[in-house]
Amino acid sequence: MKKYLDIFLDSYPGYWNYLKNEILFQSEWNNYFWGLVIASLLVWGLEIAFPWRKDQKIFRKDFWLDTFYMFFNFFLLNLIVFIALSNAVEAAFGDLMVFIGLPVPSLQLFDVDALPFGISLLVFFLISDFSQWWVHRLLHRVPALWNFHKVHHSVKEMGFAAQLRYHWMEPVVYKSCLYIPLALIGGFDVHQVAIVHFFQLTIGHLNHANIGWDYGSLKYVFNNPKMHIWHHAKELPKHLRYGANFGLSLSTWDYLFGTAHVPYDGRDIELGFEGDESFPTDFLGQEGYPLTQKE
Repeated sequence: MKKYLDIFLDSYPGYWNYLKNEILFQSEWNNYFWGLVIASLLVWGLEIAFPWRKDQKIFRKDFWLDTFYMFFNFFLLNLIVFIALSNAVEAAFGDLMVFIGLPVPSLQLFDVDALPFGISLLVFFLISDFSQWWVHRLLHRVPALWNFHKVHHSVKEMGFAAQLRYHWMEPVVYKSCLYIPLALIGGFDVHQVAIVHFFQLTIGHLNHANIGWDYGSLKYVFNNPKMHIWHHAKELPKHLRYGANFGLSLSTWDYLFGTAHVPYDGRDIELGFEGDESFPTDFLGQEGYPLTQKE
């Protein structure tokens, strides 16, 4: 137990030094902090230049709340607990596999290092996106998980930063489920992870932005603002009671598995979920939900 406690505690100074280097530009091109800032400013600029809902203010409802969520979920949450917890859990998982005679390397189906960089990058992206699509469906279908996911769906006016309004439990669920398929493949390097991260971040920002784009025929491949607005619709047909359009970067999965739903231009549809009138509107209330909810 001391081993895992030491890993947990040692993660704090390690992540703090990493974050400090990111902010002070003392890192390589894959700078996650300034990458987030640049992507956000670019997509916000597109919102201002090409607004889909003309009467929506530049500083829309909850703009500053979502901006805080952006930096909290991407950086402060990691500093507070997530990196330390994930490092300890990863070590415990590896030790468990060794104990039962299945060390993690032996679980790998193949090593993508043997593939050309572009192919291995595509494999990583597809596995990541498909795994997250399934997890996203579970967040809507499993009541306990849906209670956490309500934070994201409490957005009432869409804007780029709404992508990162989510409960602290969500990355725990996403990363836990993503760890297994990636362990079965293995061999991905930090540059591939960074490229996929920035691509998914930008697509996610665009999906939530006040922009009326669908990318033409590419809408059947990439998720887009006109499609994702329906994922946030407060009212959906009964056969879609668990939601629709679960894709993060790709819309392909929804078209393949019958969860795509874009009946008409959804620019002015009401967003949210049933009962959101009583949902907390402040950061602490949302992060404490559902543990602090009153019966």
